[in-house]
Order: sequence, then structure tokens, then C-alpha cells
Amino acid sequence: MGPYTITYFAVRGRCGALRIMLADQGQEWKEVVVDFPEWMKGTLKSTCVFGQLPKFQDGDLVLFQSNAILRHLGRKHDAYGKDGDEAALVDMMCDGVEDFRLKYVKMIYQEYDTGKDTYIKDLPNHLDKFEAVLAKNKTGFLVGNKSSFADYNLFDLLLNHLVLSSTCLDSFPSLKSFVEKMSARPKIKAFLDSEAYKKLPINGNGKQ
Repeated sequence: MGPYTITYFAVRGRCGALRIMLADQGQEWKEVVVDFPEWMKGTLKSTCVFGQLPKFQDGDLVLFQSNAILRHLGRKHDAYGKDGDEAALVDMMCDGVEDFRLKYVKMIYQEYDTGKDTYIKDLPNHLDKFEAVLAKNKTGFLVGNKSSFADYNLFDLLLNHLVLSSTCLDSFPSLKSFVEKMSARPKIKAFLDSEAYKKLPINGNGKQ
């Protein structure tokens, strides 16, 4: 399997979870980095199905939409639950993470200077949903007893929030334990410690 190719900007952004998942699964991938002036020329954009990056290549298969890419890798690398019921729950949790991520992205790109404090104050109302799921499941994962693409997606988003507010998980023991355990997985730890990861800003506007 692999190697895969990711075409994206020089940020973590919508590829953070994807890269963490690939690293943990022991996969190799190639990065094609696009700078903003090149993107604005429109040549690459016109070839993208929805006019957006990331672009993900798996042999002859070309995918867009970050969650579709995660689902593809979930199917391919046994990270989509053990059966149809678990797969449905993984989908549900991934959609919940996406709702949370959209709120984060809106704050970062549209309301950072005026809405950051309000966003942080309101974080418990978003985090408590995931805390409850992890506390109920008791395995350290959102669904079942092994990691799914939804776990990688949530983990990436929580790392972003810990940069935004380092104490945001202090009242959520299951989420705090989840981040600690995911961070300690050897291949994830190696990736998070790598220069390739550290050099990339979280977001395209420099705010975090």
C-alpha cells in the first residue's frame, strides 16, 4: 500500500488528521506543497473537483474533501470499526468533529481578534459531548476498542485547541487521557516530534 501523495499548502490545516493517521499506520507519503501565489493563478484550482485542496492521490484514485480522504484510509487500513454498526458510529463521531472544526475555523479566520475569548469560554459546551462518549466507551477510543479515522480527526483538533488554550482539557479527564495516549503512540510521537510536523503552522493566516 502507498506511497500516497498529498497536495496542499504549507500548513497543518485540513491535512493534520490525515498526516497523523498515515504516520500511525506506518504509511509513506509524498508532499506536493502549493504556495498561495501559485494557487491564485487558478491552474491547479481548476483541476480540483470543488476548487479546494487538499488533493490526495492513491495510485490512479484522486480524492478531494478531507473527510472523504479519511474515510478512504479508514476502509483501507482497518480503521473504520469492526462491523457496519461501528462504522456508522465512526461516521457519526467524524461528523461531530467536523461541526466542532467548522466553529474553530470560523473563529480563527473570521473572529479571532473579537471572538477568541468568547470561543474559549464556550469550549466546554463542545468538549463535553466528546468527553461523554469517551467516558462511556471506556476503551480510550471513540468507538470500539481500536483507533478509527474519527479518533485521529478529534486528536488533531484537540492538539490545535491546546495551543489556543493550554488548560482547555483540564476539566475533561477522558479527553485529557485520550490526547496523552494518542500522543504516546510510538509512530505518532515520532511524527509529532519531527521537523516536518513542527515547521508547519496550524492555520494559513498565522493565528492559532
